[in-house]
Amino acid sequence: MNTTKPTARPRAAAAVEGARAARKRLVLTGVLARQLDEIAPGTTRVRIVPVRTDRDGEQRVAMWVALDDALGLPLKADRLAHRAALGLLRRAFPAADWTRPHAYDTATGDLALDVPTLPEELNQ
Repeated sequence: MNTTKPTARPRAAAAVEGARAARKRLVLTGVLARQLDEIAPGTTRVRIVPVRTDRDGEQRVAMWVALDDALGLPLKADRLAHRAALGLLRRAFPAADWTRPHAYDTATGDLALDVPTLPEELNQ
């Protein structure tokens, strides 16, 4: 009787699959960078922070969005630009937990938690 044995995947197939995934990520990073640059020229970093507000006695969560340039300075952009940047990143990263603060870097394409930390000198 013939029995089949599980075989390891050939490394070449895994390498091709990894290259495809890397190419897709690179394309996505480029598209997001171009679109953010169209929304607010010079954008290199987007910070998104959920903020609790009290409107008419009702607690709501609003999103604070900051568009920064290469020097880390805020860009002058209108409300629609901030809203468009938030919508773009929410559609690009639907699995992200938007109840926590995030920062998106257009150079690397990374969406990371933006948790405030103390400088090393103050940790003593």
